[in-house]
Amino acid sequence: MVLTLTNSMMSQSKLNLKNETQQSASLIHYRKINANGHNIFYREAGSKDAPTVLLLHGYPTSSHMFRNLIPILSGNYHVIAPDLPGFGYSDAPERKQFDYTFANMAKTIQGFIDNLGLKRFAIYVFDYGAPTGYRLAMANPEKITGIISQNGNAYVEGLSSGWNPIQKYWEHDTKENRDALRSTFVTFEGTKFQYLEGVSDPSLIAPESYTLDQFFLDRPDSKEKQLDLLRDYKSNVALYPKFQEYFRTYKPKFLAVWGKNDPFFLPAGAEAYKKDIPEATVKFYDTGHFALETHVKEIGADILKFLDILSW
Repeated sequence: MVLTLTNSMMSQSKLNLKNETQQSASLIHYRKINANGHNIFYREAGSKDAPTVLLLHGYPTSSHMFRNLIPILSGNYHVIAPDLPGFGYSDAPERKQFDYTFANMAKTIQGFIDNLGLKRFAIYVFDYGAPTGYRLAMANPEKITGIISQNGNAYVEGLSSGWNPIQKYWEHDTKENRDALRSTFVTFEGTKFQYLEGVSDPSLIAPESYTLDQFFLDRPDSKEKQLDLLRDYKSNVALYPKFQEYFRTYKPKFLAVWGKNDPFFLPAGAEAYKKDIPEATVKFYDTGHFALETHVKEIGADILKFLDILSW
């Protein structure tokens, strides 16, 4: 009887420890760290002894877009999701003090990586996070264990006609073309459009998602900073051949998880990765640009399968 009770108590103790470990892994910590003189806000979850996954958001959002994905991944992985400079809760320095270019964004996140002491990690890139992350991958090929691209483009064929007014701005940097984007792209209607377009059931989109994004966009001078980044996006397109050369040279393990109804990045952009990484896995979901808002469980499950095959 005593032996049976002891074994039962030991089993319960192990179960409690397992539950406590799982609960600890699911907790998300909200932190800041200095990177190149700027305070970068980031979300962190999971054991620091586990393999690391770096999540890089896009426009016009922040690490908030990963709020539902992080708990899915953090049971097995150390997850870090920073807000890019000028986005979310990270510093948004004045334009006179900080050039809002993608090269500068990557430089700041490089400082973030260095200050956290990240040696090996997989990256999840979305939208603006893709040209930022691919710059980092080219600069740190030895650190990258794998790449997940969620509507993160690196091929001209992935650009839809939605880019036409932006490309017009690239070709002719005039006040008229900049004002045209100011009156559409950075407005509440423009932000909401990015979330709802291509989504079969808009009731699945949490309104706080685009409302929070617009709150940050409406801060003083924020729209001008974002228009500066839009103007500089042409530098990313110019780097597409270099990104593709990196893919061909290093053949990173690669998973594309793509909202097939994205109004900005076409499915052809996802399929194009196979030209340079023949073993890349490409999966499509019946949703729009912000695929995690409607398909986080499916995408999370596919990411976990992918991460399990990586060499850490």
